[in-house]
Amino acid sequence: MADPAVEALIDALRCLPGVGQKSAQRMAFHLLQHDRPGAEKLALALQGAVADIGHCERCHTFSRAAVCDLCSDPARDQTLLCVVETPADQAALERTGSYKGLYFVLMGRLSPLDGIGVRDIGISALLQRAADGVVKEVILATNFNVEGETTAHVLGEALKQRGLKVTRLARGVPVGSELEYVDLGTIAHAFMDRR
Repeated sequence: MADPAVEALIDALRCLPGVGQKSAQRMAFHLLQHDRPGAEKLALALQGAVADIGHCERCHTFSRAAVCDLCSDPARDQTLLCVVETPADQAALERTGSYKGLYFVLMGRLSPLDGIGVRDIGISALLQRAADGVVKEVILATNFNVEGETTAHVLGEALKQRGLKVTRLARGVPVGSELEYVDLGTIAHAFMDRR
């Protein structure tokens, strides 16, 4: 039987998504045996993040400040609001360099089977933010799975009732792909969303 401190470390690492008992054990042993400075760096970074990082008051992404850098950037187009599920989705869109508006991060998506409803993902805060009189268009950039589509539908209906222009990210055949290898659902959506 391992030392209780080692067991506690393994158990703590298991809270990460996709990390089971064996992976957590391998990581713990690696850090303790081969990379003590890395373990200390990881511990300090986690401690600092948990203590210092909260949510932006305007877009709900992770931020040390009350209002994040993107929301406080006067060069961003204040009339565009892109709704994403997670900060990782926001980061992916930012890396493209093609969007210059603002964001709203839901921190989740509707999933009735998992008990996640409208109150659980900040929809009321989004509706309040979108109705500020400045936003003219809301771009729904939720994922193209059942939960993401459901979330986009519910949001779209609620936003349209408030007189806002609502658009959805296009979907279709990826650049560089060959049609014979693209799944049928993607091809069907590409036909429907053609321009």
